[in-house]
Amino acid sequence: MATFTFAPDEPDAGEEGVVLAYLVVHPAGVLLFDTGFGFGSALVEERYHPRARRLADVLAEQGLAPSDVDAVVNCHLHIDHAGQNSVLRSVPIHAQRAEWQLVQAGQHTIKEWVDFPGARYELHEGDYRLARGVGVIATPGHTRGHQSVCVDTQEGRVILVGQACYSHDEWVGKPGAREGRSRAPDRAAYDRSLGRLKGMHPRRVYFAHDRAVWSSGAA
Repeated sequence: MATFTFAPDEPDAGEEGVVLAYLVVHPAGVLLFDTGFGFGSALVEERYHPRARRLADVLAEQGLAPSDVDAVVNCHLHIDHAGQNSVLRSVPIHAQRAEWQLVQAGQHTIKEWVDFPGARYELHEGDYRLARGVGVIATPGHTRGHQSVCVDTQEGRVILVGQACYSHDEWVGKPGAREGRSRAPDRAAYDRSLGRLKGMHPRRVYFAHDRAVWSSGAA
């Protein structure tokens, strides 16, 4: 969905980062996990210099239009994960109630990118199921209302962790990994969430900020 440059006051200052979104195509419908950076904020442009793609263009590459999306799950509502939610007006957007409360309190995101006319949020407290074999797991730590998606496939369990774990190298505990724990407002919750996800014994794990994919079958 986008690349960006880490801000000067961040640990990876000046380095390039990525923002990814994922589609889950299920017999019950098409699920979109995150919508990437929005457009039109001078502050975001100055701080992160995002090179973002339009959601409609990304969907078109998969032979889809925004009208084909049946539901959205945001791992959380920061600017790089929910910035194009408004492209999907009237589509159910699933989020944790705790995350929505952070938005309403201010200084959590760009509110107009998230709370817009026609927005249709469905707020949850904890884990919930979207369809057979598709569940959402509450994974607080990076934010109080962070959540991840678990999909049971014929090949095994796949987890879209969002930012509950920043990178493949953090997942495997590699020294010097690009990681999110040190910046998490609740490190204890971050650790519990990461431990819980690992305890689900996934076959593959996908990250919101790392193109590398962890697989249980990797050498």
